[in-house]
Amino acid sequence: MTPNRPYLIRAMHEWICDNGLTTHLAVDAHFPGAEVPQEFVQDGQIVLNIAPRAVTNFEASNQEITFSARFGGVPRTVRVPVEAVMAVFARENGQGMAFEPEDPPPQPSPTDPSDDDKPASKGSHLKVVK
Repeated sequence: MTPNRPYLIRAMHEWICDNGLTTHLAVDAHFPGAEVPQEFVQDGQIVLNIAPRAVTNFEASNQEITFSARFGGVPRTVRVPVEAVMAVFARENGQGMAFEPEDPPPQPSPTDPSDDDKPASKGSHLKVVK
């Protein structure tokens, strides 16, 4: 089965917005693939306001959440892998959902050859049959 985290994040975001509150995401800012403004990171985490009035081009797929927002008046594009989301909650009352931390995906070892590094074969293993 596919992970339920992206579905729960989208559902909580919609529920919070439907109730006229401000959706915030708590994010592990050092998770691989997270592109967040590092100058606002505290203790390895950042809290992002994803309310519709605060962001543009908001997209929440099963793999990542992306949007544009202003930080200190400077427009930035933000990318957050769903596995980096630690919690989604309403700023006004704290209601929402926290998630268990996820381990980052394993990084390929520099000693492991990738498929691109393998030499090309010297011809097909197929034979012409007449």
